[in-house]
Order: sequence, then C-alpha cells, then structure tokens
Amino acid sequence: MKQRKFLITGATGKTGVYTTRHLLDAGHAVRAFVHREDERSEALRNDGAEVVVGDLLEHDDVIRAMDGVNGAYLCFPVLPGYIQATAYFADAARRAGVEVVVEMSQISARDDSKSHAARDHWIAERVLDGSGVPAVHIRPTFFSEWLTFPWVRDSIVDEGKITLPYGAGRHAPIAAVDQARLIATVLAQPNDHIGKTYPLFGPVEMNQHEIADEIGKVLDRKIVYQPSTIEAYRTQLEKYDLPEFLIQHFLAISIDYQNGIFSGVDGVIGAITGRAPQTVGEFVKTNLQAFAR
Repeated sequence: MKQRKFLITGATGKTGVYTTRHLLDAGHAVRAFVHREDERSEALRNDGAEVVVGDLLEHDDVIRAMDGVNGAYLCFPVLPGYIQATAYFADAARRAGVEVVVEMSQISARDDSKSHAARDHWIAERVLDGSGVPAVHIRPTFFSEWLTFPWVRDSIVDEGKITLPYGAGRHAPIAAVDQARLIATVLAQPNDHIGKTYPLFGPVEMNQHEIADEIGKVLDRKIVYQPSTIEAYRTQLEKYDLPEFLIQHFLAISIDYQNGIFSGVDGVIGAITGRAPQTVGEFVKTNLQAFAR
C-alpha cells in the first residue's frame, strides 16, 4: 500500500482522534491540526502523528497545514466563524491540490434552519462545493457522546432522568468512533465518494423513552425520560455557562428533533466500512466510567 498523508483538523476532538488513529494504524501519515498543545496532542504525537498548532480562522495557518497532504478532514466547533473557516480551508485545499476534503456537517443543515449554526453548515457545504475542491459531506444525527455531555449526563446520573424537550421524536445515536472509521475510509479511498452527502446514523432508531430504558439496562438502574420544555431547557443550558450561539442552536434543533429531522438508521457506515456502528447499549458499556455516580 502506498503511504499517503492526511490533514485532520479537530484532531483531539471526538471524531478527530479516532480518525487519526485509524489512518495511522493503516500505515498513512497524519498531520494533526490542534488549537493548542496539551496532553491530548502529546498522545497523538506519541501515536506517530505530526502535530501542528494553528487556528482555522487564520488563513496562513491553514495554508501551511495543508501543504503536501493528499486529503483533509474539516471539523469545526459549534461556534461563529464556520463559513469563514470553510472558505480558508477550501482555498488552501485548492492550492495544495488535495484529492478530497471530508467535511463534518450536521443532519439539520439546511437553508431555512432556525439554528444559526445549522444554516452556517449548509452554507459552508455550498462554499466547498462551489470551490471546485473534491468534497464529501457527512451529516450525523446526534452523537452517542451527546449522552455524556454534562447538561444531559448530570440528570441521568444524579436523578435517573433524561430531561430534554424532544417530545416523541426519534433518532439512532451514532458514536464518534464509527463515524471516524467512515471518515478514514473515505479519505483513503475517495474516488467513489466525491460529491456525495452522507447522513450518518446508528443501527437502531429509538425515542427518548427507549434510550432511557437501554441506558438503564446497562447501568442496572431505573432511567426514565421526563420531557422538558424549551423554556426550561434554556434555563438548564444557561446553568452550564454555554455560549448563546450554542444555546440558540440547541433550542432550535430541539424543534427539529420533534419534527423528525434527526430520524433515520444506518445505511452508510456498515455498507462502506464493512462493520455496523455500535448500539446505544454497546456505547454505554464501553463508556461506563462516564456514567459513574
């Protein structure tokens, strides 16, 4: 196999760290783009990655990081600036002549979204498509890791409740490690995927009552779904000092969730990678420490 080199942004994040390791394990070279040096970046360096520190909102940083790579993964946090970052990334990728950019979008990305972040993702997709850079967009539903975020996890652990304003909506949670396996596969073998947009889901679609039951089975305790209101959810999120941009996004996509925007089951990851994504139960078993009281 010919070794190739890939730029992975958000390299210490949920999908980035697994993508980096998948590619290194396959014998490829990885340039891990991080915002700062810390124990997580040092772990990637110890794994064999080339670590570079930079900012996706600094054009020169992105141009330097893109130089000499065959493909790149673009992942940006839910913060303002994604359209600008995507424009910089597309320009740097065009200059470098990369074979593929895999872009992390989201299932709720569309031109009439009430979420500013979701609409930014939709526009960022169009920026990449219009740049002429070979691109693949992935649009995951809620990550399985969503269950471990403090504003969700704390009520599960402390009160035995999922308290979210999701009504009777459904989704199939998808773990970051399974997404990363797809990302690494598409980067290494891009030809059949260029120009495509892949919605990413787990294997089993569930409502919040069913998710609560599944978590409870693994933890051997009663977990229930107690629906919240949008107003109460805002109050809950504000307790965690989240930025308003993120809160606005979470509130808007709660309505999307109720309206079925997040629903669906895997038809991509298993087919492309040859391995089905893990279930909610499997995710909780693998991450028991995250739910420890």
